[in-house]
Amino acid sequence: MTSFGNLLGPDPTLLPVDPAAALLDGGKDPAEVAAAHPTSSIAWAVLAENALEAGQTITGYAYARTGYHRSLDQLRRNGWKGFGPVPFAHEPNRGFLRAVAALHKAAVAIGETDEAERTLNLLDDSDPAARAALGLA
Repeated sequence: MTSFGNLLGPDPTLLPVDPAAALLDGGKDPAEVAAAHPTSSIAWAVLAENALEAGQTITGYAYARTGYHRSLDQLRRNGWKGFGPVPFAHEPNRGFLRAVAALHKAAVAIGETDEAERTLNLLDDSDPAARAALGLA
């Protein structure tokens, strides 16, 4: 018997719960959380968002890029092949999506148009609803 897999595309990637999320939700300082959980994409995403809100564009860019790369590591460990759905509705995926959105905002702010376009495409490919959910619609 031949197996063709999912003919509609890859199954959605659903990341496991990130223990850092509970610490952040509990009000813990994001820098302390990132130091204690350096692989946490949500911790880096929150640091990036906070820096961008404070007008620290380059710092926000650096935090967002770190969160993005940490996310890629997590996604690959969980079966993602560089494409396919990463649903925003699944809470643990939001660290990745928020890091990508922050990277997009920072890239726009410094005029890095190729990166800004690439990050929007990545968000759209991951979940067409993510852009609006992250305030990028």
